[in-house]
Amino acid sequence: MAPHAEESVGTHTGHENVQQQENGHQNGGHHNELQQNGQGERNMPKPGEYIQFDHLPAGGPLNRWSHFMTRGHDYPGAQAMLYSAGVPNKDMMKNAPHVGIATVWWEGNPCNTHLLDLGMIVKRAVQKQNMLPWQFNTIGVSDGITMGSEGMRFSLQSREIIADSIETVTCAQRHDANISIPGCDKNMPGVIMAAARHNRPFVMIYGGTMRRGHSQLLDKPINISTCYEAVGSYRYGVLKANCKKASGAEATPSEVMDDIEEHACPGVGACGGMYTANTMATAIEAMGLCLPGSSSFPAESPQKRTECERAADAIRICMEKDIRPRDLITRRSFMNALVLTMVLGGSTNAVLHFLAMANSADVDLTLEDIHRVSEATPFLADLAPSGKHYMEDLCNVGGTPAVLKYLIAIGRIDGDIMTVTGKTLAENVSSWPSLDPGQTIIRPITEPIKKSGHLRILYGNFAPGGAVAKITGLEGDFFTGRARVFNKEHELNSALSAGLIKDEEEGQVLIVRYEGPKGGPGMPEQLQASAAIMGAGLKKIALVTDGRYSGASHGFIVGHVVPEAAVGGPIALVEDGDLITIDAVKNSIDIIDASGIKGATGIAAELERRKRGWKPPKMKPIRGVLAKYARLVGDASHGAVTDAGGPAW
Repeated sequence: MAPHAEESVGTHTGHENVQQQENGHQNGGHHNELQQNGQGERNMPKPGEYIQFDHLPAGGPLNRWSHFMTRGHDYPGAQAMLYSAGVPNKDMMKNAPHVGIATVWWEGNPCNTHLLDLGMIVKRAVQKQNMLPWQFNTIGVSDGITMGSEGMRFSLQSREIIADSIETVTCAQRHDANISIPGCDKNMPGVIMAAARHNRPFVMIYGGTMRRGHSQLLDKPINISTCYEAVGSYRYGVLKANCKKASGAEATPSEVMDDIEEHACPGVGACGGMYTANTMATAIEAMGLCLPGSSSFPAESPQKRTECERAADAIRICMEKDIRPRDLITRRSFMNALVLTMVLGGSTNAVLHFLAMANSADVDLTLEDIHRVSEATPFLADLAPSGKHYMEDLCNVGGTPAVLKYLIAIGRIDGDIMTVTGKTLAENVSSWPSLDPGQTIIRPITEPIKKSGHLRILYGNFAPGGAVAKITGLEGDFFTGRARVFNKEHELNSALSAGLIKDEEEGQVLIVRYEGPKGGPGMPEQLQASAAIMGAGLKKIALVTDGRYSGASHGFIVGHVVPEAAVGGPIALVEDGDLITIDAVKNSIDIIDASGIKGATGIAAELERRKRGWKPPKMKPIRGVLAKYARLVGDASHGAVTDAGGPAW
């Protein structure tokens, strides 16, 4: 048998959490099945972590939680309300399980606008199973729309609101199972965090990817990232059309921008590259939490509609076999997620979200685990943003199941983990077509783009608590440059808009600080700056921040610096002209010259001198959701979660 992914990177196999008793109820036959399948002992929420709800033991009726609300006449008001809401008769009231269908639906964002329609397909399929489907939705924030604006500060904290709201409805309404339908970046980790909290049978359906766009004037495929890179070219005077207009006239740079804006996003679905949404969807498929192909089926494809119909069968299987989210969210499944993320060249945001998901499920996962997997896993995928292909293209050569099938065959993915189908991951993909032999998207393991992973966990006197770099190898593995400091993202964006950032003979490290989870607040993504620099053709620049970069960002970029500036980390103390070195081989980021002072001891003393003169900024805002978030949130190296934090707590 092929070695498990954990074995291949030198970590422990098997489930590591101590078995918890669950209100004295039986765990059901599936517990034995999990143990026979190598899952180890069952991970249940620890006593006192969450409110415990009475429920029937596994192996009997499927209305295990709702039974205590609909039996007899204990809660007549609840039953009256349920009749009014649509329960058709007494038999269904007393015996039918309640299945929540949580769509992260809202209009105004192509990633989410179609999810209500997908939810209706699921609802009809659940009804055919003689179960009671209750459709509800939660909120989202469009990263593409808010990028570079104050609205982006609300993006990361939307993950917590999504998790909180699904947990709230599922528990308060005593749903017996949940099917969640996310579409945009923070949606996916949010629904998984909720599932780990309520721990009731669960299936995720990814809303699907968008089709690629096409620019007539550039005569090439385009996508959302093109918009941000093009504006850098536009502002630096290097944006030009590759074709003439239909009239035969030359297109102006403004007309090229119009063409890009009108055609970059040709329909519904998530951004088409290996950006954060597709990164998280593929990783969650590798964890066994959705049906095969969910992460690669395009949003408007017939396969996506068929998946929605099949979800009702899958949720019934999970209910009958008592397959719970915490049975599937394990160290083994996280190792699969990490391996696939490295292979596909996924987003830096995955690090933040994996840590948050693990926190919710009480799974021990650290930056060191991510570092170890990255060191041992090659980067194989020629996918945007650093490559030329899109998820739509990957779907056409076999999709995520074909990639998983290949990685299982060569011993890089653990195919023995259980999934929502009631079968193992290997069983799910065994009948799936293998990768097309002529395809050029996924390289053979013997011919990697980079021999180790592109996500690097960096430490040093600049980031004692860690930082996350995205370095594909195309930019090189080393960078040294003089610091140029910006105290907010808008300061750098203004400098770029004015054309004030130029290549210099000595490299520059552009540092954007006070944009961390607390300091932002909200840890905003900074695609506008990273893409503008790429579009302008600036080469001798590295970007460093205590905030985040988008999954569409590429170049020499380092984010998630811990401790962040708002709590007095070294990033708050660095000054213009300090010499910074980034080493993606030694996985380090250090200040090597501070005001002319060199050597570790001297630099440490200089930073301590600066710290004595540093004053923490006043928190803004002081009211509203971002103020609450800033008070509760932990650091990025522990997932930036609000219901359990890192060392700062």
